[in-house]
Amino acid sequence: MEWLTCIRNAIDYMEDHLEDDISAQDVAGRVYLSPFFLQKGFSLMTGYGIGEYIRNRRLYLAALDLKETKDKVIDIALRYCYETPESFTKAFSRFHGATPSQVRGGAPVTVFLPLSITLSVQGGRQMDYRIAPMFPFRVIGFQKVFDNETAYAEIPKYWDEICEKYAYNVYAGNAPANPYEQALVDNCIGEYGVCIDDIGGGKFRYLIAGKYTGGEVPEGMVLYEFPRGDWAVFNCTGPIPEALQTVNTRIFREWLPGNPEYELCGNATVEWYDCVNGEKTDPDYRSAIWVPVRRKE
Repeated sequence: MEWLTCIRNAIDYMEDHLEDDISAQDVAGRVYLSPFFLQKGFSLMTGYGIGEYIRNRRLYLAALDLKETKDKVIDIALRYCYETPESFTKAFSRFHGATPSQVRGGAPVTVFLPLSITLSVQGGRQMDYRIAPMFPFRVIGFQKVFDNETAYAEIPKYWDEICEKYAYNVYAGNAPANPYEQALVDNCIGEYGVCIDDIGGGKFRYLIAGKYTGGEVPEGMVLYEFPRGDWAVFNCTGPIPEALQTVNTRIFREWLPGNPEYELCGNATVEWYDCVNGEKTDPDYRSAIWVPVRRKE
């Protein structure tokens, strides 16, 4: 399905089911897209996570119901999928800056209308990318599960944690002191950041990884195999993470919408980092984003 159509259909589905207990996974299933890709693309295009959009729309409609009807607060809370009046009041007050009773009494509300998605073409700079057929390959890495809505803030902290725990000793030129440091050296762990959407529930697996060269897999580390397929490889130059985030945003806002040849497929993306040349803070540091694609029928 064409990318803009996916996003518009996702919004239509959410609007039709604001009184139903739906999740990002339900929305993704409706538009036949990986929850990870939908969450990521929706957030980059609109500035809202899917869960956040649903929550904000419900709270706005709840405020209208308070002003326009005599329905009890508990009935309005249940209508918009809050299990208790207390949880509803807490979320409502945080969003509107006023309690339900204050809004019913005339306090102003925060307006949150349905989104309308349009394509805006800006600038003239082409994206630096290529379509690369790749044979199956395996990666090895340290894994952690992240929530779609908080991952952008949490993943950099995970990199800091792994570097401090396993990398600094060998980066200083010392011999590996344990099997984890040995695996890091043997497989160039840190060359890839891998997002894998295969667990559902609004969460995904993230690997700080390298290409697996064989040998021992220390306890707690994981292997993941990518199937053969085509990848759109977007090159990036500049300090991390700002440069990669800029390219990532352009992929979903500019490259995918209306793309005449390719569409997303698969359930994983890869960030590539140059582990040989330069520091990640350098203005000419090289990195890339790999996105699995297929040619449109």
